[in-house]
Amino acid sequence: MSILKANQSTANPKSESTTSQLPRLLVIDDDQAVRKLLRFRLKDAYEIVDTGSPEDALALALQDRPDAILLDLSMPGYSGFEVCQTLASLSFTQGIPIIIVSGKSSEQDEDLCKSLGAKAFFQKPVDIDGLKKTLSQLIEGPVRGKQVEPRVRLRITLTLRGTDSNGNAFVLPVTTDNVGANDFLSVCSVPLKEGAIVAVHFTQNDKTLMGKARVSHVESAGTPAQRCDFHFTEKPSEWILR
Repeated sequence: MSILKANQSTANPKSESTTSQLPRLLVIDDDQAVRKLLRFRLKDAYEIVDTGSPEDALALALQDRPDAILLDLSMPGYSGFEVCQTLASLSFTQGIPIIIVSGKSSEQDEDLCKSLGAKAFFQKPVDIDGLKKTLSQLIEGPVRGKQVEPRVRLRITLTLRGTDSNGNAFVLPVTTDNVGANDFLSVCSVPLKEGAIVAVHFTQNDKTLMGKARVSHVESAGTPAQRCDFHFTEKPSEWILR
């Protein structure tokens, strides 16, 4: 999939003098009628920024610092899948919850979106009450409230040791999708719940214990695409980023 590039002429951060205290939403949908409907139905609870251009989506995400993003899948040029993957992979935007709002309804599309980083999936016509509830949970919940640390896309082979959700001990080699100074994201095939603790080793030298890490978030739980965010409980003794 292609990586979108921000339009430098529009990617300047929004002025800190903005007076609105409402959470900010970025709506990305090439259907103007849908954008108008979402703006009308959500305007009392959210400040709305919208665009019909997937090419401008990244620039607006950087410029307007939204608290959440509503994203359509079927758009000209770049698809919603590509936009979702790009926003979820960049350190400056990966902490922003992405909610898919689409006319597509297949289970395969929904699973793919969640594997790319989307937090929720709504089929058009949208259940506005359900959307508001999900937005509230994502924006005000404990995961969203944490400070997001910058990450880089880097593949490192690690070995995880611990006990899964069924009480079974496991030794699992994984490859990271991205890493930060104190955390990493990877596909994880064993059942793990948020809060689980694992020991992290470098695979090349299995005797080297990097430290212990806690599962802070689980995506696509119970599927082959399950991914887990791991946050070290203490700063690791040796790590690729410092």
